[in-house]
Amino acid sequence: MLSILGFGMVITFMYLIMSKRLSPLVALITIPIVFAIIGGFGAGIDEMMLEGIKKIAPTGVMLMFAILYFGVMIDAGLFDPLVRVILRMVKGDPMKIVLGTAALAMLISLDGDGSTTYMITVSAMLPLYQRLGMNALNMTCVTILAGGVMNLTPWGGPTARAATALHVDPADVFVPLIPAMVLACASVLLLAWYLGLKERRRLGVVSLPKGGSWMDASVSDDGALPTLDDAEDTKRPKLLWVNLALTLALMTALVLGVLPMPVLFMVGFAIALVINYPNLAEQRRRVVNHAGNVLSVVSLIFAAGIFTGILNNTGMVEAMSHSFLAVIPDAWGPYLAVITALASMPFTFFMSNDAFYFGVLPILSEAAGNYGITPVEMARASLAGQPVHLLSPLVPSTYLLVGLAKVEFADHQKFTLKWAVMVSLVLMFGSLLCALYPFAA
Repeated sequence: MLSILGFGMVITFMYLIMSKRLSPLVALITIPIVFAIIGGFGAGIDEMMLEGIKKIAPTGVMLMFAILYFGVMIDAGLFDPLVRVILRMVKGDPMKIVLGTAALAMLISLDGDGSTTYMITVSAMLPLYQRLGMNALNMTCVTILAGGVMNLTPWGGPTARAATALHVDPADVFVPLIPAMVLACASVLLLAWYLGLKERRRLGVVSLPKGGSWMDASVSDDGALPTLDDAEDTKRPKLLWVNLALTLALMTALVLGVLPMPVLFMVGFAIALVINYPNLAEQRRRVVNHAGNVLSVVSLIFAAGIFTGILNNTGMVEAMSHSFLAVIPDAWGPYLAVITALASMPFTFFMSNDAFYFGVLPILSEAAGNYGITPVEMARASLAGQPVHLLSPLVPSTYLLVGLAKVEFADHQKFTLKWAVMVSLVLMFGSLLCALYPFAA
């Protein structure tokens, strides 16, 4: 009964937001409450929601101050040189722009944090898309897929969770996965070439003015980037190297885990604001300028806390995992690694990574052990669905991506889902090839 309720809740939620009958914010709050009441959990629903909000609060705080930090850096012009370099390379060619977006996202994703990847990539590339009239869904698609592959590094969340859940060395999981990741990255670049080629056929190659003045006439983004009216006043070209050093120091501290991520971004934002805008009135203007982005993203984060709190604390997640195991015939046992790879796509879409890796994966791995499949192999198989996972409404950073790019969440899902499945299958087949031919790894 609980598994039916859980799957029904997720399917209803997805239908309502993809058909645009409800906004994600409203659906995240109301749908789980309705299903919890239907399931007879009305008496304890308040504690479930509060527990979900408490668990997701650090993420909400981190995103709030990360948006403000990178907002200040964008205002100060930290990424302007990067935009100019990309401009010189792509020369108004939509195909090169989409390829550049994918390559940039892959490089930035090496830090293992999707939020910073999205903020830097969108801030650098969005003006180009706007100037040429390109579909921003191409940008969000290749950016999230690039992040989904590169986030499989040992310091990224999924690999660490899988290794911890099965008590194996993260290096043993990651190193043989490298060829599959290379293959998946190649597939993302191939997809970027294909999407860019379609845009080139639609728009042609545009001749852009030299010197970056194209931004003067084209960019109006409602707060994601500085507007023309105050752009020159907010630029701090003399502090470019100071801002770059501060950002690199922040990224290094994030990777090393010097302090919790929310604290690092809070401290980084405070330092960046004081260095670039010592005037108190200007500091207030900078915060107000990015308040809209902060509110739109963080409100969704806390709403997602209600969804996950009810999904987990009612026992729906556990029931969903057991119902999945119950339908697997015994004859399929030797293929549990492949089944796990395929199942990781819908399961990590419908539930959080924590629920899948710490709840479902150990059960699957224990069953697979009876057929000679090692925990390390199961850990690698479980990572195949990560490109699809990032499209889940339960992933906070995805709301940040679509918010900055000014696209609808449902449109982003519809546009990207089939390509995400493709990249996940490439990861799976790459892992299988490495398992069959170990010399390739």
